[in-house]
Amino acid sequence: MSEKKNVTEILHHLGEDNFPFGAVSPPIFQTSIFSFPTFEDFQEAMGDEAHHYLYTRGNNPTVNLFETKIAALEHGEQAKLVSSGVAAISASVLAFLKAGDHVVAVKDAYSWAKTLLEKYLTRFGVEYTYVSGTDLAEFAAAIRPNTKIIYLESPTTFRFELQDLKAVAALAKERGIKTIIDNTWATPIFQNPLDYGIDIVVHSATKYFGGHSDLVAGVIAGKADDINHIFRTEFQNIGTVPDPFMAWLLLRGIRTLQIRMKAHYENTQQIVNYLSGHPKIEEILYPFYVKNPQYELAKAQMRGGAGLFSFKIRTRDASKIAEFTNKLQFFRKAVSWGGYESLVFPYAASHPDASEELVSLVRVHIGLEEPQLLIESLENALKCV
Repeated sequence: MSEKKNVTEILHHLGEDNFPFGAVSPPIFQTSIFSFPTFEDFQEAMGDEAHHYLYTRGNNPTVNLFETKIAALEHGEQAKLVSSGVAAISASVLAFLKAGDHVVAVKDAYSWAKTLLEKYLTRFGVEYTYVSGTDLAEFAAAIRPNTKIIYLESPTTFRFELQDLKAVAALAKERGIKTIIDNTWATPIFQNPLDYGIDIVVHSATKYFGGHSDLVAGVIAGKADDINHIFRTEFQNIGTVPDPFMAWLLLRGIRTLQIRMKAHYENTQQIVNYLSGHPKIEEILYPFYVKNPQYELAKAQMRGGAGLFSFKIRTRDASKIAEFTNKLQFFRKAVSWGGYESLVFPYAASHPDASEELVSLVRVHIGLEEPQLLIESLENALKCV
């Protein structure tokens, strides 16, 4: 892994020593191709596109600067920016599979990661097994001789359950299995899975890295050998190209990543504390909620929490969840998360046939608004239940 640097040094200085004309903001190299002074230089670049500027589909200086910062933040050797979080997941998974292989994955993972396993890879003879992820014995039991990947997401998407990363990584290394984790929720500000032995980290950079709900991107980080393999086998062929302007927006976004994540965490703790004492709240699903059964594990492998969590309201009436949602002020009704704004996403909105138990599940993202404003909004909306 790369030498670990101070987070502020990475976000504000790493890779920024030689901008043209003494520019403070990184230049946007908005070009599709790069030219060469000699035949020999051209030939060299053609023979090793992974390490040269030839065609922006492969490498671009603005893109590479962002990659350098993310690799350092994740304590990895290298990173690759792609066009979306789904592209980061797909490229990382596909690069290490062939027909007849098997994947073990956490069941509550992001829906499009599950779609990749269930609808896409099965067309090519790749099998999968889901586990809850909370018990190491589950992973051990699910592994087969042809298992090539263990796919993790800690915490998971709607239930926010954790996996013991160090234990899973050790198990996988014993069996020669590649481990891939979606670290979008915690970001490298709060969690560094590579430090626990995980092989590859993926992010939806759309979320906290961008931070302003104005771009779509993904990024992969890990050892240089793995990232170069993904570059050669999937990235170049599938063409999940990151735009230089999008990379520049990401560079602007991560300038404030450290202070934004601190604010999301502090605001969310206030909202969780409020909901924990509310008679109409049945359950709170947040790793850093003190009554969470995995609270100690959360403290052991993360330094803080994001603004995304779920709670269950004491009702089994879908119409009451709809009324609560419609009455909730200052929470936008939208998918995704990680921006400056607070959001609400009832489970029933995407699952109209949800069971009675899951009808009551509501996911929120706590943004950068004044927490008291959000608490008053929740208090008012809960009156309808």
